[in-house]
Amino acid sequence: MASSQPFGGGQVPVNCKLCKTDRPIQWKCMDCSILMCGYCKDNVHSQFKNALDHKIISREEIGLHTEELDFTNIKCADHTGQSSCLYCNTCDVLVCPTCVAKIHKKHDLIEISDAYNIKVEILKKGQSKMQKSNYTTNAKKDQLNKLVSAENIKYNKEKRNIRSHEETVKEQVEQYFKELKIKLEHNHETVLSTVKSDLNAISLFTKQKVGKINEFQDCIDLSNASDFFKEVKKMEKFTETQEPRTRPSYTSLPTFVPGNLNQSHIGSLQDDGNLSADINISLVINSEYQTELESITFVSPCLDQSIWINSGVFKVLQRVKPEGTNLKVMSKFNIEVFGMAVTPSNQLLLCAKGKTRLQHISSSGELTDSIYDVSPLLPIAIHVISDNKLIVGAGNGKLKRGAVIIMNKKGDKEAVYEHDKHNQPMFSKPMYITTTCNGNIHVVDWISDDARGIVVILGQGGHIINQYTGHPTINKSEPFKPINIVTTPSDNVVVIDLSTQILHILNDNGHLISYFNTKDIGIEFPYSLAFNTTGQLYIGCIKAAGSQTKEAKLYEINIEGF
Repeated sequence: MASSQPFGGGQVPVNCKLCKTDRPIQWKCMDCSILMCGYCKDNVHSQFKNALDHKIISREEIGLHTEELDFTNIKCADHTGQSSCLYCNTCDVLVCPTCVAKIHKKHDLIEISDAYNIKVEILKKGQSKMQKSNYTTNAKKDQLNKLVSAENIKYNKEKRNIRSHEETVKEQVEQYFKELKIKLEHNHETVLSTVKSDLNAISLFTKQKVGKINEFQDCIDLSNASDFFKEVKKMEKFTETQEPRTRPSYTSLPTFVPGNLNQSHIGSLQDDGNLSADINISLVINSEYQTELESITFVSPCLDQSIWINSGVFKVLQRVKPEGTNLKVMSKFNIEVFGMAVTPSNQLLLCAKGKTRLQHISSSGELTDSIYDVSPLLPIAIHVISDNKLIVGAGNGKLKRGAVIIMNKKGDKEAVYEHDKHNQPMFSKPMYITTTCNGNIHVVDWISDDARGIVVILGQGGHIINQYTGHPTINKSEPFKPINIVTTPSDNVVVIDLSTQILHILNDNGHLISYFNTKDIGIEFPYSLAFNTTGQLYIGCIKAAGSQTKEAKLYEINIEGF
């Protein structure tokens, strides 16, 4: 016969043994071995024979009265007719005299009551541990429920914000189109009024001319000579009438040029997680080098421990080698550079001003054109993946184009990322590039002339998987101005923020995981980043605004935690 009890049932509630109701259990009679509610203790059990002599304990004391248990009548599991007399602590079993004689004679034998107390203590500790665990679990559960509730509230709030902003943008767009139409109508009326004014003057003049031509003909047709000479004097005056003067040219209607809406017009979703400067993040200055440059805008370490440094608009490119606290200049070039990188074969590639082709400095020091040409664009940024492949950031302000191009060692363009799936531009001005082990490409894209920008993360196939626009806490009062980017040995990404002098530390998908203020270790105005072959971080600095000195510094940093 099938059981009526459901599968997975919990604890069965214990009812009063006398009234069988769901009144709470409060007492136990140790003599009757029954559990009772308060009502039955006073009104039912009190009527039992010798009830006054029975021992009644409260519910809280039930676990304390172990002395009432009978340990003398526990049957041995192995020997029929025998009762257990001791407990074998060695084997963790109850034993009778026969068990002791045959197997457990030299074992650690204790009284059953002592074993019971030990086991009860173990159970109590386990129970306490489970209760603590249960408290912790419940606390976590409450916390998670609060997070769910908070996130739902935030989700609904942000959804309302998006909807509200959507309506605002729609209204603004509709208003702008309305103004465009009004302006077009006004220009149309202005153009037509000037043309029609001259047209009316010509029409009037033509009409008058036709009348005079007919009068001339009438005069010519006169048969009376006296009348002819009277009229001809009048007619002759009109032959010298000036034609109306019209405008030499007319202004035409302006042409409508469709524009593009982008993230800066609409808005974006930004990470708003719990932000804290991770105490495990550590930057320690290992070496500090003094230069005679006004700025160090790019740093590219070489395999032989020499370093290429560049001063950007000041047109100084140097190959230097550390000597004490100074940098010995090994070679020098007068060239304005927008980007540079050292190849695995220890050769330098440059984005030079005005050149559509990357420049190349060989190990012997010759500056020549390379095979990498991004025409009609101009190269801005270089990131070397391997000796066989590199990534170039390119743009053309006149053409209003920006692109990220993957090129092979032959100079062929393997991929060009310029437009998204909606045929909208992906980049304004791709200034700096790095990659992570999962194949993601991180691009610093400047969206304004004052270096305000975003970090665009491209996934497999060149699709945008994320955009980092700074953090509302770090950039609360200062805009996000990313001016260099590099991947750490542990595959995180570091971005310098020019506005705050803070290093934003992102994971390989472009989410902020921590940050570090370089001022905390005495480094001011950081501008360029690069890792050497042994894992130290180089930070190149620029001079402060208004400073007249030529003392830009280069730091070698030991890093931990990112």
